[in-house]
Order: sequence, then C-alpha cells, then structure tokens
Amino acid sequence: MILILNAGSSSIKVKVFDTELTEVLSGRVTEIGGRGQLICGDRRDEVSATNHANALDRMLRAIEEAGIDLSDLTAAGHRIVHGGEKLTAPAALTDDVIGQITACIPLAPLHNPNNLAGIAALKARFPDLPQYASFGTAFHASNPAVATTYAIPADARAEGIRRYGFHGLSYAGMVAHFGDALPRRLLALHLGNGASLCAIEDGQSKATSMGYSPLEGLTMGTRSGTIDGAAVLRLAARHGAAETDRILNKDSGLKGLAGESDMRSLLNRTDDEAKFAVEHFCYWAARHSGSAIVAMGGVDAIAFTGGIGENAAPVRARILEHLAFLGDVPVHIVKAEEEKQIARDTLALMSR
Repeated sequence: MILILNAGSSSIKVKVFDTELTEVLSGRVTEIGGRGQLICGDRRDEVSATNHANALDRMLRAIEEAGIDLSDLTAAGHRIVHGGEKLTAPAALTDDVIGQITACIPLAPLHNPNNLAGIAALKARFPDLPQYASFGTAFHASNPAVATTYAIPADARAEGIRRYGFHGLSYAGMVAHFGDALPRRLLALHLGNGASLCAIEDGQSKATSMGYSPLEGLTMGTRSGTIDGAAVLRLAARHGAAETDRILNKDSGLKGLAGESDMRSLLNRTDDEAKFAVEHFCYWAARHSGSAIVAMGGVDAIAFTGGIGENAAPVRARILEHLAFLGDVPVHIVKAEEEKQIARDTLALMSR
C-alpha cells in the first residue's frame, strides 16, 4: 500500500491507496499545536498534537487501529507546494531533492517548511520506507517564457521572481481523468477557498492565473487575487510588510467583501454584500478565463473542479453566463483528486 501525506501549516491529511489506486482509508489531524481533531475513517477524536511528528504518530496509530498493517506500506508520497524552477517533475526524496525543496522555502515560506516536517516525521518513524514528492508547481513548467516572465529588471528576475502557478496536481489529475477523451484546448477552473484556472492545450499547461505566489489571479476565499503593486506598497507603508501579507492572504477575497469565505453560506444570504461578493468571484473567474482562452487560441471544453467548482451550481452557471459569447462549449465537472495524482506519480516512480 501507498501512504499519501499532505502536511499543512496546522494539519496533516493522509490517504492510503492500494496499487490499483483504490482509496483504502483517509484521515487528518487538525489544529496542530492546539486542540484539534483526529479524523480517521468514521473515527472522530479530540486531540492535542504538539507538532507534526506527534500528529503523524497519532494518525499512524489510528491507521493501525483501523485494521491496516503498517508493514504493508511500500512507499509514501508527499505533496510539496513549491518546487521552484528545478523540481519540475515528481521525484524520489533523496538528500539532494530535500535540499532543493529546502532551498525553495523563500518562495513558499508558509508551505514548504510544513511539507518538509512531514517528510522528516515519516523518515524518523520508517527510515527505510521509500518516499517520493509531487510538486504543486510542476505541471506549469510547460508554460512558455512569455507567460512566466514578469517585466522587471534582470537582477530581480535572477532572484526567482516569476510566475510559477499552483494547483498543478489538481490539473494533472484532471488530464488523467479525461485520458484519451481529453479536449485539445481545455479551460480548467479549480475553484475552492484557493481558486485558479489553467489553459490546458494538448495535455500541457500553457498559462495559469496564479503567479509568483498563490495570491495572484482570481478572487478567492480569503485572498485578494490580482492587485496593483502600488496598492500593495501603500498598504505596506501603513501596516508593514508582514501585516499586509496577512491582510491580502487571510482577510481579503470573499471574506474581505462580505465578512466570510464560505461560498455555501454566501449563496444562502440575501444581503447586497453577499450577492456582490459572489458576483465578484464569478466575474473575475470569467475575466481571467478570457486570458487563458487567448493563450490557447480558442477553447474546446470547460471543466470545473474543487469544492466550489464541483458543488456550487449557481457559481458555475454565472461564470458560464459571462462566457456565453463562446457559443456551445461542452462543460464538465471533475472531482478533484490531488492525493490520487500523488499516488499515481509515486507508483510511476516506483516502477522505474
């Protein structure tokens, strides 16, 4: 069996797959460092996990208690948010690759350290278990330079400031979902608390809405989406860099417009603020869709994924209303299966 681990800032999510990519068990530990929950299958326990290693230890114990023999694990796969310019394909977690992930911490200071903590915790428990990594940025390595380059001086570009794009595992999973039926030019929208879109042509990313960080692009749950750099500088002059970062990533987007980030709740509200926030989300998803369609020179199909994309029919309908000028374009709803994609990557690497 294969253990897939997704370590966040205050949580660890796990899934166990067999070699046929059938999900055997899933679980998570929330609120690491405080009082949270351990969820494993139908089990729900209140827990206080002090760190990622402690949280993983509790989760592995729960997996065993659910009837899975940990000695049956043949490999582990990890979601790594940022692979930078060099890590553009799934890889075995050698010391060199771990060093490269560490070098990418300045590009993803809120994510990569937690991903590395999950790797270290699992290595401490199972030192001989092969571990592999799949990178959230890798799918977009096929973007041409004209799409990834910011028009800034060379010394700034040399610091790694460019568009990288994210949600790559979701988009790679979507390509695998379609298989031979993949439309040649697919407009893919991953809509959740984090939201992005991708122009997928012949199975490859040609453009995506997120950029140097996951802040750029669409209106999101708590992220502003694209904002003028001068506006960011003005906020930073008043609040400081750290607080401005928090405002733009944690207090903006739907939350900034209507006081909350939950799309289900906003769709049930009847006040003007909620209606405007939903319209803002849909309008900017459609605006950025136009940019992606230009990158492909047209569109043959549209696909929605993610929590909002899969479940919020009014949001899909409104975005499609904005895109009605495209004519009769097939629309698909695809389940987001990032963990399954990591398991697929892990199996492929194991077979080499």
